[in-house]
Amino acid sequence: MTNSRVFNIPAGEPFLERLAEGLWEQAGRDPLTLTRATVMVPTRRAMRGLREAFLRLGDGRAMLLPSIRPIGDVDDGDEALVAGLAGAAELPPAISSIRRQMMLTQMVLRFARTRDRAAGLPPVTTDQAALLAAELARLVDQVHTEGLDFSGLKQLVPDQYATHWQDILGFLAIVTEYWPDVLGREGAIDPADWRARATEGLAELWRRLPPSDPIIIAGSTGSIPSTAALMDVVRMLPKGAVVLPGLDRAASDRVWASIQTDASHPQHGLALLLHHFDISRPDVLAWLTQASSVDGDGPRAARRRLLDAALLPADATGDWRRLQRDHAADDRPLDGVSMLLCPSQQEEAVSIALMLREALETGGRTAALITPDRTLARRVKSELRRWDIEVDDSAGEPLANTETMALWRLTAAMALHAVAPVPLLAVLKQPLAAGGLAAPDFRRRARALERAVLRGPRPGPGISGLLEALHGSDADADLIEWAERFGAEMGPLVDAMSNKAISLADLLQAHDRAVTWLASSEDEAGEVRLWRGDAGEEAAAFIADLYEATKDADPIDGRAYPALVDALLQGRAWRPRYGHHPRLAILGPLEARLQHFDLTVLGGLNEGTWPPDLGADPWMSRGMRRSFGLPEAERRIGLSAHDFAMACMAPNVVLTRSRRVDGSPTVPSRWLLRLETVIMAAGHSDAWLDAVGGPWLLWQKELDRPGVPDPVSPPAPRPPVSARPRQLSATRIETWIRDPYALYASRILSLKALDPIDADPGAADRGNFIHKALDDLVSDYPSGDLPGDALDRLLEYGRSAFGVTMAHPTVWAFWWPRFERIAHWFIEHENQRRRSIGRIATECMGEMTLQGPAGAFKLTAKADRIERSGDGRYAVIDYKTGGAPSRKQLQAGLAPQLPLEALILAAGGFPGLPAGELDTLAYWRLTGGNPAGLVIETTEGLDALIESARTGLEDLIATFDDPDTPYLAQPDAGRALDYNDYAHLARVREWATREEG
Repeated sequence: MTNSRVFNIPAGEPFLERLAEGLWEQAGRDPLTLTRATVMVPTRRAMRGLREAFLRLGDGRAMLLPSIRPIGDVDDGDEALVAGLAGAAELPPAISSIRRQMMLTQMVLRFARTRDRAAGLPPVTTDQAALLAAELARLVDQVHTEGLDFSGLKQLVPDQYATHWQDILGFLAIVTEYWPDVLGREGAIDPADWRARATEGLAELWRRLPPSDPIIIAGSTGSIPSTAALMDVVRMLPKGAVVLPGLDRAASDRVWASIQTDASHPQHGLALLLHHFDISRPDVLAWLTQASSVDGDGPRAARRRLLDAALLPADATGDWRRLQRDHAADDRPLDGVSMLLCPSQQEEAVSIALMLREALETGGRTAALITPDRTLARRVKSELRRWDIEVDDSAGEPLANTETMALWRLTAAMALHAVAPVPLLAVLKQPLAAGGLAAPDFRRRARALERAVLRGPRPGPGISGLLEALHGSDADADLIEWAERFGAEMGPLVDAMSNKAISLADLLQAHDRAVTWLASSEDEAGEVRLWRGDAGEEAAAFIADLYEATKDADPIDGRAYPALVDALLQGRAWRPRYGHHPRLAILGPLEARLQHFDLTVLGGLNEGTWPPDLGADPWMSRGMRRSFGLPEAERRIGLSAHDFAMACMAPNVVLTRSRRVDGSPTVPSRWLLRLETVIMAAGHSDAWLDAVGGPWLLWQKELDRPGVPDPVSPPAPRPPVSARPRQLSATRIETWIRDPYALYASRILSLKALDPIDADPGAADRGNFIHKALDDLVSDYPSGDLPGDALDRLLEYGRSAFGVTMAHPTVWAFWWPRFERIAHWFIEHENQRRRSIGRIATECMGEMTLQGPAGAFKLTAKADRIERSGDGRYAVIDYKTGGAPSRKQLQAGLAPQLPLEALILAAGGFPGLPAGELDTLAYWRLTGGNPAGLVIETTEGLDALIESARTGLEDLIATFDDPDTPYLAQPDAGRALDYNDYAHLARVREWATREEG
């Protein structure tokens, strides 16, 4: 090594490979000498990358390596950072993240309750407090990271800020005053404090006792003050070295001075580090003596110069006027760079997946997607699975989405919603749920329970409501016994969550017992099935931490528990250890630092994503942060810009973005806009246009383009005559006319549409309720005048008919007021009508037999109302709570119900109603609107109408008694049924579209 101990590996060079080569050369290619060195890198992924770089350097042969350590990762309990540190035993451990979050949550809740009561504000919920506590923990860590002290809060003058901020400053002062005592009782310190103390202790140790072996810190920009201090010590060691990533040595002194004050510039962090070292850029040496591929006049060097120009500080962009002159000689600056602009994020994800898949066609080629957009990363990972490729995602998988935690969260949601059908079925159909049975047996019982009581109107609340509904159904004893066992196991959790003041420990115990029983199968204990595998182990660690964190927590409202667990799960991830493709990766910008790939895709280059939206800090405004001494938020943009610039210098780079995300238009990243501006100004517009595009969008469209569909013909089943119905009701005759296939499916195949799960009361229910109430009244008073309190009686019948559905908002807010109007209209109309009526029959069952080629055919009917006048004439009436058939439909035979009922009446088919002259066919439209009721009567041509109904039905019977007559679906689309449960079985949309086209 030279006298200078600060080195640089330029952007565009494979950092870890060059680092390994330099270490190998400096060790004199002696493995034993190499093992004496200690190399510190920023992340654990960089550790693995450096080991792999040494492996490649040795052509895959086993070799002795230096000691490689991360500089941080405190959350993992990085004792390696302080190994051998004097006084390490006295360094308290870092408090667990969940324990700290829970303790801070209690503080936030107490503060919020006091403030909210005084200000009359709505209370802060427990989960909101947990999220605020997480932000507060981040603020505490920032203060420790920057080497500040909360005593500095006293220097902030509250009167300068709005009342809201004054309250928060008061709370922060209280928290930070008592928080050290709380930690003292815990025997722990904050994670960032642990990291800072450990790093400072190591720096002090090496300052006092310089190691005799080489110490190298590589790849860090020193953005954390304690790390910068350690780097300063290491560079002064006799065998120490600091290797910087991508220092810009070409920028002019004027530009460099601007960079030092521009926190959003990619070189700002390195500029501050050199200032901390009290050295200048000429003092920084090249790590390797050979020339770099990004220096000189080649395409990579031209790309670097363009990128440097694009990212100039704002006060130096005047230099852009000289771009064409300064870059005229650049040779192919966009070689290896392409740009892809996609219509939406889905197209972007599929295109990136295709790029990664295509890279695998070349043996040994590596590829990676680098993006801070987690949604895009998940989409790409999902798309790669179509080729059975599992890719390593550095962010891991959300712990909340694992099967174990999904069951945990679903059971909490079920208990919160009082065992309502949808959350209950979500639990019963979760893959881990078995309840001590074989999985197929458990699923069979779950489906039986669904059909018995979970479809249609919702059962009563809680376990008791479920069991009551089940006992009132036609469920068999085995299903009821199983449901009672399920209720006994889930009951304690449901009861606990209905408690308005319960300890979290008790809630966790009840929840743990319920989930453990639910996950057990006939041959495996629930604990085995829940906690197996990488995901299960991580979930078990989370639950164990949660138990420990809540040991002395204040009681909470049990209903807040599910949201609290969700809040604590935010940011928790698990990472599969095996099964990843060795040549592909999906990385966040932080994890991608120092990594090198043959193909690098920079995805999600939209403003607000890359660079990130700085957002708002709930605990300190920007002015407060500045006054307190915290770094300005723009420094995050500078770090992100450095990641972008380093990645852009990879050998082959694809920049991608989407015009829309979740349907909303996006704005290109500021770096893309600057890069495009500089490229055009430098005279490389043709090269940029050539770089934009590629085959990816076309390929992704073709990938999912459906083939030519096979033509589908309308169904035309021809069952044997013996299987065809010989009895139908008058209402089913209309179905037979309009859609024979629907009749075939319902009567011959015996298929019945299931009710929706947890169904809201529908139009059919409304009609049934109104029919029942009117029938009850008229049945009680079939003749003569109505009593004086008839309206009150009808309203009471209505309440009885509506029953428990009256609790439904739609019913009491809309249906019931309409029924009240119907009741008023009906009583007034009925009083007038009864002056000429001898007797009224309601819900009359009648039948008659007709002869067809295949034998007798029975027609049945249930008439809503048949009136007989004093002179023996009849009126047949149908109540309609929706639309009524038009006169034209009646005469065309498309609404045959009333004429067929009249036909049965004329044949004496209604018991107790002797044959007589028909006077009227009528529909009473009972909508509750304005008017509330309307009478639609037909009094002329009734004999012809009845005869037409007879002959039409006889013709229909004769036609379908022919075995060659098919049951067609919608033979006349213009006369199709308004509501048809069987249209999807007939695949109407497939063949109807083709026929119309």
